Amino acid sequence: MAHEHHHHDHEHEHGHHHEEESARGRIIKITASAVLLIAAILLEKHTDWATWQYLLLFLVPYLIAGWDTLREAAEALAHGEALDENFLMSIATLGALAIGFLPDAEPQFAEAVFVMLFFQLGELFEGIAEGRSRQSVQHLMDIRPDTAQVERDGVLQTVAPESVGVGETVLVRPGEKVPMDGIVLEGRSTLDTVALTGESVPREVAQGDEILSGCVNLSGVLRIRTTKAFGESTASKILELVEHAAQNKSRSEHFITRFARVYTPVVVALAVLLAIVPPLFTGAWADWIYRALMFLVVSCPCALVISVPLTFFGGIGGASRQGILIKGSAWMDTLSRVRTVVFDKTGTLTEGVFQVTAVHPEQLDEQELLHLAAHVERHSTHPIAAALLQAYPGEQDDCHIGDVREFAGKGLCATVNGRTVAVGNQKMMEQVGAAWRPCTQPGTLVHVAVDGTYAGHIVISDRIKPDAAQAVRDLNAAGIRKTVMLTGDQEPIAAAVAREAGLDEWHAGLLPADKVACVEQLLSEGTLAFVGDGINDAPVLARADLGIAMGALGSDAAIEAADVVLMDDRPSKIATAVRIARRTLRIARENLWFAVGVKLLVLILAAFGLGTLGMAVFADVGVTVLAVLNAMRALRQPGK
Repeated sequence: MAHEHHHHDHEHEHGHHHEEESARGRIIKITASAVLLIAAILLEKHTDWATWQYLLLFLVPYLIAGWDTLREAAEALAHGEALDENFLMSIATLGALAIGFLPDAEPQFAEAVFVMLFFQLGELFEGIAEGRSRQSVQHLMDIRPDTAQVERDGVLQTVAPESVGVGETVLVRPGEKVPMDGIVLEGRSTLDTVALTGESVPREVAQGDEILSGCVNLSGVLRIRTTKAFGESTASKILELVEHAAQNKSRSEHFITRFARVYTPVVVALAVLLAIVPPLFTGAWADWIYRALMFLVVSCPCALVISVPLTFFGGIGGASRQGILIKGSAWMDTLSRVRTVVFDKTGTLTEGVFQVTAVHPEQLDEQELLHLAAHVERHSTHPIAAALLQAYPGEQDDCHIGDVREFAGKGLCATVNGRTVAVGNQKMMEQVGAAWRPCTQPGTLVHVAVDGTYAGHIVISDRIKPDAAQAVRDLNAAGIRKTVMLTGDQEPIAAAVAREAGLDEWHAGLLPADKVACVEQLLSEGTLAFVGDGINDAPVLARADLGIAMGALGSDAAIEAADVVLMDDRPSKIATAVRIARRTLRIARENLWFAVGVKLLVLILAAFGLGTLGMAVFADVGVTVLAVLNAMRALRQPGK
């Protein structure tokens, strides 16, 4: 095992290698260039050379610092997408180098090198920040195992997880990651699912349970029969989601791309005018060209171009640490504007698990009634029978049970200790001639009759999730205007759940097509998010402005159709997601305004000749660094 770990770390280092190397390379370049620049400035003070000799002297540090920038600017020009920050920086510095050859001009060689140096410094910062936020997403993504232990012909082999087929048997020891989705064949253990769900409470598994890849096995040895290939497994799916998240650009990001396309040509045109028009009247060419160059440096929109996407990236990373996967910054935008939240009932607000919620006996006591019903139902596989058996765990005592008959759509009949017991719905009661009684409590009624006499009924219903009401309160507190529930269930059951959860409105008895129609109607009232557990909700998830799939780790259709995937089953995560999205957008906006404000200030100074190139660069790089540091805040998400 130690050997494997070593191999894993090595690979990991390799991944970060590129980033580290570029950072290290940049630091070396910046240092070398700075040292040579100082030497050149000292030489300039104490010697009396021709201008071109000084130019050669300063070109050395200039090219050391700026070679990459010049190269990228040239490449961009060749591709016809000229006007990026590299281009602006190149023009400004080459111009500054050229100014010295104008009549009555002070050479600005040192300034030009300075600009390049500062620009490199800003890029260095940005690289480090980008690496940090990527690492945090990577940290979440450490869920993909490197090897799998497979039993083949009775021998354990260590193989690459890609080579394991569906239906093979995999062994997972304590401390190892589960390599692919499957079913536990034997063994009991607890799993750490924090990487998948953000929940730190360990989950118990035993024989017959489903198990998802990416969990860490904590206590026992498990043998697992795989149900999905490695590429189809949960861990791989999640990785894919996060990798693609960066590609779904948000409106703010699109805005920046469009903004740069218009902005840069305008700035270049203004700079040209600034360089040419005033000197026609005053004749001070060098002075105005210098101002124009400064104008160019300041107007460079680095801070915007870098910090906004970085903010979104950080927000997506921070959310994923809490078990919320947002498929791209476009959805982050939508999420922050949600006004209506529509819930599916079963599995979203409720557990989707039946249990006995009330026992109303007529002649026997509660235990006795449950006892009889559980006896009759004990071989049935219906979920309702399962709920009865769970409520009455008493082992089958010495009761003599025989002659079990099933009546489709009605119920079961059997003899228990010589008495005929019928268990089922009202049709069953009518068949045996027992006078059944309705119940006020919502749920499914299981009636019991003994020898044709009504003995009472048991109410079985789907339990509401413990945090459903809290989730709705949190959403209202977060400023969501309307919460709605859609369900295929009957009205009384729906009403009971909706009241308990505190929802604004509900619609019951809907078929999947009706759900889509309901959502269409609600869409007119503002941005709408639909929350479903995704088994049959794919069409609605796709139709809403924002589809949120809950606990969709098992359901691929939902992961495909949804825009936000909550890794566990807790509805309270929705409000957390909305809060994270709003905070991320707030940070992005702060960066926008801050960057634009400082730029304008320095541009005004530059136009009046009060600024220097150094100041211009500082404004640009300083703003970028501050904006990047601000963007890093999006990573550290506030507590729940």
